[in-house]
Amino acid sequence: MTRPLRLVAVSGGLQRPSKAAALAEHLMGLIADAVPCEQRLVELGPLAPQLAGAVWRSQLPATVERELAAVEQADILVVATPVYRGAYTGLFKHFFDFIDQDALIDTPILLAATGGSERHALMIDHQLRPLFSFFQARTLPLGVYATDKDFFDYRLQDAALLERATLAVQRALPLLALPRHASAATAEELLAA
Repeated sequence: MTRPLRLVAVSGGLQRPSKAAALAEHLMGLIADAVPCEQRLVELGPLAPQLAGAVWRSQLPATVERELAAVEQADILVVATPVYRGAYTGLFKHFFDFIDQDALIDTPILLAATGGSERHALMIDHQLRPLFSFFQARTLPLGVYATDKDFFDYRLQDAALLERATLAVQRALPLLALPRHASAATAEELLAA
């Protein structure tokens, strides 16, 4: 019997409620509807005071260490961040600076962001995708970007956005079925042949 996949979402939102957290939770729910998952939401806003001033991972308290370990051990990641000045939040980047650089190799990652207007939509491809390429993660084909008008009372309500979120998950499902590090094993087999 195989264990359920560990699905972890990271929200870079600084407050609660947060549109980034709402988007992350929606995407997690869509994935969990399709494949058996253990779900965990990591919200960076409450961790901010514990991250402040830390330069080395050894300086972080156990609460932050548990969240970092959850991300590193995830089978699937959903990352969602508000856009500030054309990029992800500094807190989001600071958190991922503590992630081991080899921990996310081949991990499927669904990229998402929220912003005040459509003009920041390319942030997913220009900021998030390169960050997770550094980690050699498997960024999923479609990102999901939501603006303030796509929400009502911190719930997704725009039909086009809901459709895109569903499509992003549907297109990701074949990649989620790939075992982690399978591509490395396949490459070794090809080189040996």
